Amino acid sequence: MQPKHRVADVLNLEVDHLQKIAHTSWNERALHAIRKCRTKALGGRLDWCMNCKKLHLQFNSCRNRHCPTCQGHKQQQWIAARRRELLPVPYFHVVFTLPDTLNPVALRHPKELYRVLFDSVWETLCAFGNNPKHLGAKLGMIAVLHTWGQDLGLHPHLHCIAPKGGVSKAGFWKKGKGKDDFLFSVAAMSDKYRGCFVAKLRKALPHLPQSLYDDLFKHEWVVYSKPPFGRPEHVIEYLGRYTHKIAISNHRILTIDKENGTVTFSLKVYRKGGKKTTMALDTKEFIRRFQLHILPKGFTRIRHYGILSSSWKKEKLP
Repeated sequence: MQPKHRVADVLNLEVDHLQKIAHTSWNERALHAIRKCRTKALGGRLDWCMNCKKLHLQFNSCRNRHCPTCQGHKQQQWIAARRRELLPVPYFHVVFTLPDTLNPVALRHPKELYRVLFDSVWETLCAFGNNPKHLGAKLGMIAVLHTWGQDLGLHPHLHCIAPKGGVSKAGFWKKGKGKDDFLFSVAAMSDKYRGCFVAKLRKALPHLPQSLYDDLFKHEWVVYSKPPFGRPEHVIEYLGRYTHKIAISNHRILTIDKENGTVTFSLKVYRKGGKKTTMALDTKEFIRRFQLHILPKGFTRIRHYGILSSSWKKEKLP
């Protein structure tokens, strides 16, 4: 079912203010691409309908990866490609979050901070996976970056899918020793993850003040696991919900009040068990929050590691 409202509709209300609202020229370009998506501004084509036997004018998509209108087809393509790569073993889903103390850093240095996030998570998992006491094998991971909360606020976190086990040095599959919740202790991973992240952040952004690091060690770093998947094929269907998800879908926009300049959208409050509610924002504030989640040019938000990476498979598999 087609959504009643689109993010593009909100952007078109504030078209003269997008330059002021956007944090960077790259963000502004993305906003303009999204507002023009599937309109005559991007041109179109004639498609022949086999059912009604008539030609129909179809306007072109913007193909911007932050556009809520363009993601459905890309998502299905990604799912189809990943199905062929599944291992016949159980998989886990674990989420690594960042304390909101780092939000100002994410705004000023998104590329550096998010790269540190990816690298720290993989180093944390490898530290446990390579240790014979925990597993003693090479792991694999698919990681997807999300930067938002349900209210469109900044909330960077990494969704990771990992098989239960790895490949030993001898080239054999080694089953994980962990319980049913995850391969390794989530509490132990949290401490290791924080240490890895802080060390890498110091190298990536050496000018950050010591007071920031002092504050980071005062917080508990949240790593949480979700129930394991029943069958391997469930993994890709589930992860597909996350791979091409963006800050807000068109279907979540309930009303656009042009007269008062407000947008009302649905959201879930996870601290209250996923309770559904609504939120109304000024159109400019809605756009300001939305553009917080436009990633830097060329930044890869879906990454494959270890035995799930293309380089490992090319080298090790016939």
